[in-house]
Amino acid sequence: MSAAAQTKPQPSDQAQNQAQNQAQNQGIATTPDREIVTTRLLDAPRELVFKVWTDPKHLPHWYGPNGFRTTIQEMDVRPGGVWRLVMHGPDGRNYNNSLVFDEVVPPERLVYHHVLEPGTERATHQTIVTFADRGGKTELTLRLVFDSNEVRDTIIKTYGALEGGKQTVNRLADYLAQLDGGAQ
Repeated sequence: MSAAAQTKPQPSDQAQNQAQNQAQNQGIATTPDREIVTTRLLDAPRELVFKVWTDPKHLPHWYGPNGFRTTIQEMDVRPGGVWRLVMHGPDGRNYNNSLVFDEVVPPERLVYHHVLEPGTERATHQTIVTFADRGGKTELTLRLVFDSNEVRDTIIKTYGALEGGKQTVNRLADYLAQLDGGAQ
């Protein structure tokens, strides 16, 4: 078999890749053994929820697990844009994060991934956030996809990521409930 024939995707591979891309676009788990998924129905329109997730003036009010504060250093919400933040833990430790946006579809979807840089956390993964309109409310799905089941399990044990995701989404819900027309 020639090298060209070996590297050319086979029809079954193409169909599988297409099905996986379609499933991800619909927010369906295609790698459940490598994921942490948190879903919550929020009592706010998705345009507002998307804005609160992507506007650096809102994020410090809710982003991160209970007891954490967040400092946004840079946030360029566009494909290829960089988001740098520091999560200040209740134990006094700072967790530096560097992210790059892969996909931005207002107000429906955000996809970004962690970038390893000197001084950043080693918790690399891709994050997919979907904002589905549910009659004026928003079904938010926060999906973290890791390279392997082992990496996911390590992040859950080391950082408490399973509970941390739930707490972050709960803090978002609480923040949205506090907003009024003038604070948006």
